Amino acid sequence: MSSIDDKIDSKIDDIQKELIMTNLDEDGKLSCLKAFKVARLIGREPKEMSGITKSLGLKITNCELGVFGKIKFQEPNMSVYNKLEENYNGKKKLECEILWEEAKKTSLNTVGSTIKGTDLDVVHCQLGCFREKKGHHES
Repeated sequence: MSSIDDKIDSKIDDIQKELIMTNLDEDGKLSCLKAFKVARLIGREPKEMSGITKSLGLKITNCELGVFGKIKFQEPNMSVYNKLEENYNGKKKLECEILWEEAKKTSLNTVGSTIKGTDLDVVHCQLGCFREKKGHHES
């Protein structure tokens, strides 16, 4: 995975930093969901969060689509899998933003479970953590 944060202005003020720090988990990391929340709170675009957290020596964890982190997923939902394949012409690599939109029809965990447990992959993380993921691995 490669991050896209090399061109992001990661400068933040003390108030923004405090908002980030108060949203860290018990391991000192910022979860995917909280990274979206914090981006809104500090007035930044979600895609800037990887660069901002990296500049603070922090990591984003627990991708809701199963790319990285320790979220426990269910078995894949083959109905969701079939709909994704049908709606996106059999593409095996789907953009994070598209998958989040699809999750509005079921849930993030259902879509994440389907991605994690099948041959589908996520590309272009909305938080800027990666452009493309190569294959599945257990976290």
